[in-house]
Amino acid sequence: MAQVSIVMGSDSDMPVMAKAAETLDKLGVSYEMRIISAHREPDVFFDYAKTAEDRGVKVVIAGAGMAAHLPGMCAAIFPMPVIGIPMHTTSLGGRDSLYSIVQMPSGIPVATVAIGGGVNAGLLAAKILAVADAKLLQRLKDYSLELKESVEKKDARLQDAGYQNY
Repeated sequence: MAQVSIVMGSDSDMPVMAKAAETLDKLGVSYEMRIISAHREPDVFFDYAKTAEDRGVKVVIAGAGMAAHLPGMCAAIFPMPVIGIPMHTTSLGGRDSLYSIVQMPSGIPVATVAIGGGVNAGLLAAKILAVADAKLLQRLKDYSLELKESVEKKDARLQDAGYQNY
């Protein structure tokens, strides 16, 4: 059973949503991935959101652009955490998506990451699940250590090469 459901309204969102999936893969978190349009196939969407809990889903990651209804509609129906990823748009650079997702009405919270923030959405979903999973928590700690070591290696190369030759 998938612990996380990754849902997007269009296949154009796939490059960003794939980063969330890759992050979950790296951390050993099971997920499902769907393309469902809340506007173009509302019956399919409502069935998806209403049955997510029964399918074992604990967190939904929903990506959306422009009016960005998908994350908020998921949060209105699905009783557990929803993470929204605003997509970059050509008209307003993704600010429209960001405002739509982050400005939810009282009682319908959606955790929101940066525009195009697929990696952070995957990490946030894993952190939510790690509250009740000590092994996942350790994998997250190991991931953070890898990030730290990566920065230290880059700094060492910079120091070794001198500032002019980096």
